[in-house]
Amino acid sequence: WRDAVADDAGRQVVEVEGDVVVPVETASNKAEFAARTIRPKIQRLLTRFLKPLGSVEPTKKSLRLDIAGDVDLQDPAATVAKMKVDHGVGASPLLVGGYGAARGLLELFVQEKLHGYGEGRREPSVRGTSMLAAYLHFGQISPVEIALAVQQSAAPPADREAFLDELIVRRELAMNFAYFHPRYDEYEGLPAWARKTLAAHAGEERVDVYTTAQLEEARTHDAYWNAAQNEMLRTGFMHNSMRMYWGKKILEWKKSPQEAFADALYLNNKYFLCGRDPASYANVGWLFGLHDRPWATRKIFGTVRYMNAEGLKRKFDMDAYVQMVAGLTTPGKPKISRRESARG
Repeated sequence: WRDAVADDAGRQVVEVEGDVVVPVETASNKAEFAARTIRPKIQRLLTRFLKPLGSVEPTKKSLRLDIAGDVDLQDPAATVAKMKVDHGVGASPLLVGGYGAARGLLELFVQEKLHGYGEGRREPSVRGTSMLAAYLHFGQISPVEIALAVQQSAAPPADREAFLDELIVRRELAMNFAYFHPRYDEYEGLPAWARKTLAAHAGEERVDVYTTAQLEEARTHDAYWNAAQNEMLRTGFMHNSMRMYWGKKILEWKKSPQEAFADALYLNNKYFLCGRDPASYANVGWLFGLHDRPWATRKIFGTVRYMNAEGLKRKFDMDAYVQMVAGLTTPGKPKISRRESARG
């Protein structure tokens, strides 16, 4: 998208990297292997970039410029109706757009959720996260503003550090990945070791196999997975702990890792409000070994990290999570056809 703007502008285009704290190429001049390799590089630069922006008077004010376009700001509904988007995906009952909403969530997070974030963020039945990912994706709030608010809060240092590591180090690792990997949204963009081990185990029998439609409609035998999918369908959001389990099960339930990658990316980009973002592309890649290391060998997964329902039950209150999702309202059903079960 950015290249298209620069190519079509007919003049010099300067990009200001307001979507990160540390500019991507300043942080590193290569694709980083994992959070541990980029973390010290970013941390060395934080004092330079993590500070408030001063108010600057523009050389040429833009409010009275006569700019013609194809978007009618007086009638947003009519404009959206003409856009080439999937109108079968309804509006989220959970979030509304705009800087005001983002700032309100930030203040709520700092005042009520940041204390205890280090552990509280992991529980999917409690919305202990900032809920700001979608606002970051659409550029409605700056990561610098978020980081400064957290940094200046009275929350315990461990909680502040845990959040800032997610917001800056891990999010900007994803920016690094998308910037330096032209195939960031393709299976072939995964690490060689991960593709090799998945290929070696691709022919192993799957106990359960589901079609794309069955996954999209949350029609599997797994109540926890169905709850995660329904949370995404109904709100455009899914708790991070469930996102990991959700994606790992897709890998387990498809006939090949390539099909699993395609389905995970399709659902991610269609329903998540923070989809089609460097962070979400990196999240999908992580399911298949990106920014991770080899683990013990397992059927289908090879040495790619594995997750199961028993692990969820040990760590989280899964009954509470299922009940929470059951109480959510559905903004609109996806327009997809139903197919016969493919469970093996």
